[in-house]
Amino acid sequence: MAGLGMHLAIGEDVVARLLAADDDAAVIALVEEIEERSEPGFLFGTDQAWDPLHRCLTDGTLSVAAGSFPLSHAVLGGVQLCEDPEYLVSLVRADQVSAVADALAPVDAAWLRRRYEALKFPGYGRVRGAEDFAYLWANVAGIAAFFETAAQDGRAVIFSVEL
Repeated sequence: MAGLGMHLAIGEDVVARLLAADDDAAVIALVEEIEERSEPGFLFGTDQAWDPLHRCLTDGTLSVAAGSFPLSHAVLGGVQLCEDPEYLVSLVRADQVSAVADALAPVDAAWLRRRYEALKFPGYGRVRGAEDFAYLWANVAGIAAFFETAAQDGRAVIFSVEL
């Protein structure tokens, strides 16, 4: 079962701290600190819907290397900051966030449903169908606006999830 996903828009000072972290434990501790101190509008939770969202935006797999930029960077793509197999932290640089926001802008429920229905989801742990899609859309409908807000403020974005 997938963990609860969280997107956080962060400044370059925080990016520098993450990149300078000595090990996974330091990265995870910093991510938890960022979550606790996050400002309104710069935090976006996707619950467990991050899993099917990444699959729909890429090739149906859960690989961090799946798909192509910029949609691949909406969830798992980007610089991987953690090697711990139980914890994912992906970084989208500030200079990439605007491209991700622009790519997500036209993604509406109809587009997402077409992708959801067309792709195979190898290893997906949920029962696919109308209820699962409704859950997906309910939890990701605001992600384009989140990336747009981050882009307008010149922030990078990290996605984190404990598996």
